[in-house]
Amino acid sequence: MSDASEVNPASAKNSEQHPLDALTGGAFSAETSGDRAARIRDWLATQPTVEQLQDVHKELSKGDKSAARAVRERLDEIRRTANQEKISVEWAEKAEALLAAVPFDAAAAAAWQRDAAKAGAALSREPLSQFKAQLVERVKAVEDLQHRTQVQREVALLLAQRIEVLSTKSWKDAKAVLEALGADVARWQEQAKELTGDASWSSVDGRFPPQLEAASAQLALVWDAFQSALALTEAAAADEAAPLPTVPVWADEIRVARGLPPEAAAVEVAKPAAPRAAAGGRGKPTSEQVEAAKAGLGQALEALKAETAAGNSKAGSEAVQAMRAAIKTHGRFVDEATVSEVHDALLAAGEADGWQRQLADKLREDLVAKAEALLNRPDGQVLGGRKIQETLRSLREQWKQADQGAAANHALWKKFDEACNAAYKVVESWHDKIRQDSTQAKAQRLALIEEIKAWAAEHSASQDWKNMLRALRQFGERWRESGHIGEKLFAELQPLFKQAMAAAEAPLQAAQKASLERRHAMIDEATALGTAPSLRIDAVKALQQRWQAEAQVVPLDRKHEQKLWDAFRKPLDDAFNRKSVERGGRSQAAVELSEHDRRVLDASKAVEAANASGDAQKIHAALAELEAAIKAQPAKTGDNQPQAQTEPAAEADAAEAAAVAKPARPVVAVRGDDRPGMKKEAAAAVGGRPGDRKDGGRGRDAARGERGGRDGRDSRDAGRGRREFAREERGPRLADPAFRAQRDAVEHAQEALRKLAAQAHGEALTQLLGAWQARDAAQLPSAQQLGGKVTAPVRTSWSGAVAAAPKGNAAEALLRLEMAADVHTPADQLAARRALQLQMLTRRNDPAPQQTWGQDVATVLGSAIDEASARRLQTALKQLLRK
Repeated sequence: MSDASEVNPASAKNSEQHPLDALTGGAFSAETSGDRAARIRDWLATQPTVEQLQDVHKELSKGDKSAARAVRERLDEIRRTANQEKISVEWAEKAEALLAAVPFDAAAAAAWQRDAAKAGAALSREPLSQFKAQLVERVKAVEDLQHRTQVQREVALLLAQRIEVLSTKSWKDAKAVLEALGADVARWQEQAKELTGDASWSSVDGRFPPQLEAASAQLALVWDAFQSALALTEAAAADEAAPLPTVPVWADEIRVARGLPPEAAAVEVAKPAAPRAAAGGRGKPTSEQVEAAKAGLGQALEALKAETAAGNSKAGSEAVQAMRAAIKTHGRFVDEATVSEVHDALLAAGEADGWQRQLADKLREDLVAKAEALLNRPDGQVLGGRKIQETLRSLREQWKQADQGAAANHALWKKFDEACNAAYKVVESWHDKIRQDSTQAKAQRLALIEEIKAWAAEHSASQDWKNMLRALRQFGERWRESGHIGEKLFAELQPLFKQAMAAAEAPLQAAQKASLERRHAMIDEATALGTAPSLRIDAVKALQQRWQAEAQVVPLDRKHEQKLWDAFRKPLDDAFNRKSVERGGRSQAAVELSEHDRRVLDASKAVEAANASGDAQKIHAALAELEAAIKAQPAKTGDNQPQAQTEPAAEADAAEAAAVAKPARPVVAVRGDDRPGMKKEAAAAVGGRPGDRKDGGRGRDAARGERGGRDGRDSRDAGRGRREFAREERGPRLADPAFRAQRDAVEHAQEALRKLAAQAHGEALTQLLGAWQARDAAQLPSAQQLGGKVTAPVRTSWSGAVAAAPKGNAAEALLRLEMAADVHTPADQLAARRALQLQMLTRRNDPAPQQTWGQDVATVLGSAIDEASARRLQTALKQLLRK
């Protein structure tokens, strides 16, 4: 009875087992929480359904939340995966719509990636990764097309300026360059047609097509006028009864040729008279104001018409500026007839805007709308702080132009000013962010400097030079990527960084110096071994092993290390070649030079002779002949003549050329070819250096490529067809002496050309300073000597400044030149430079020193010369003429 009473409770307990216990492998009947969690993990490995997971989580979380955590995480993962798939489908549809849109919206495509990442889409998975690559490629194509359009517009302006400069010279000079200039214009027009015919042209920004059309129309107009004027000049030169051309310089030249005195028409633009004080204030203008306005505008109008009739008018000329000044002073007091006449005159002079006083309020309303639109923009098209700042400057400048010669509108001005002030708050917040970023970048750079110092102290006794060099390069990269800071702060931190890096590099530099000494000693040993009567192979091998060990321990600059290695192996190679020559027989035939190698050696000697002459033209001509000799094909030899190239490399080149000329036929693998007329394969040429590989150092893949696959193709291409790659056209393989001779000759020629260029640059600067000191414009260097950075107008201004009497103070001009050249300023002028930089910050619309350095040089040359100023000018021009 006692035994029966003990068994019944256990069986009753087992009968009350949880319904989900069988599904989860006994997780609900486990005695401890650890066993329960282990059984849940085993059950999750069976990949249960979502419904089963929900049921188990609901029941299990009532008693053991720790074990239920794994189930909840699996449910969250499934839910997250489903959400990502849904998001991926949504953004894939948006990408398809962007790609199918005509025209293609590059801005929306650029914003797609950013918005998709914010939404949580998996851009690294398919299909979003493929759509991302396609959108990036389309955006890049559109941006490249827009950049090319800007370049074409600038080229058109330069061509127009080039034509305009020709109108100031002799018509014979213009006729001499007519054909070349016509070819340039035709090439520009072809490139413009290529742009407009591009498939992505319809997708570029709306402002670029009008710019290209305007540039094309202007260039065509200038070119047609130049051609017609030159044709008229030629006719006038041939026939005295023919009319004179409209170009003043050419007309004076024809008059002189006919024996008539030249007529110099100098039109002096009168300064507009100062406005008298209005007696009626802002009320109705007095008769005196009206008369003064008519007189001032009439005088400026006559000067402008005279300049336009003479053919010298252009946008921004002195007459146009005088007209604008007169409009600003007297424009409010004239009638509409005068306004219309002035408007037509400005249009004829090349001013596209003219004088639209009647549209002043409309222009102001447009400016108000643009100012208000700076903040009220669609989502995803919000402007940044820099863009808003530049736009505000432009809008305020346009408002000033709209106010010229028109009555003020205070209501519109108030709205415009309020909109600009509201938009400027974004600029202020952008400035605050820049200051914060600069502070963080400063702290990051200071921390990096301290890290370099600590690293240098820690590794001062280290001998692992490769890891040390790698760490120093990483420090340099981190310094360059440490964020933007101001120029003043950078000038303070850069010396600290250089000082810390110098201390960290000191052990490595000392090791490199010692390694250089050891390597030079080994080069001397190699020279001694190479010149010895008998070549000791064991000593050569030991010396090579020492060199390799030294190269593996102490790293050097790759180019310097290669030069040292070439100097080390050259005497040894010469010794081996000499030994091979002494063997005779096949060794003598292996080192014989072919006709092509001899031509290359002769051309290399000609280059060395040109280098010794010091003539840049001779050097360039000799280099061209050497390049032609290298790329020339070898001369054909008869059947009875011996082959010039007997090395295995030459045979490989011949086989490769034959394979290219004629498709390969299937080859049957046999032990030997016993067909009539066939020759056995020649054995590899002897006489090579010890340790040379039979495959020429090209490796196992090269040998496999020479053998070919089973059907004459590379085994890697079997089943896929032969892939053709474009190969660079080059001449046949050179022998070692010819290759070394042409390489040394080219290096020596490049070094000689660099020295000649530096010498010519220094002589031009010395000649310029001498002309300044002598006040003689005839001593001024020519435009060709000064380089392409100095245009003809700039050199003309320098010549006038040198020829005139000294006047003015050049202190500010010298400071601007040093800013433009980014060179140091003397210590006694640092305060003046900082003050000038602060003043330049307040002059928002003034050109930068990099744009006006030519005028600044003219200002310096126009002042009195002294030793300090001459030295500062020379230092600045060294950099400016080289940029």
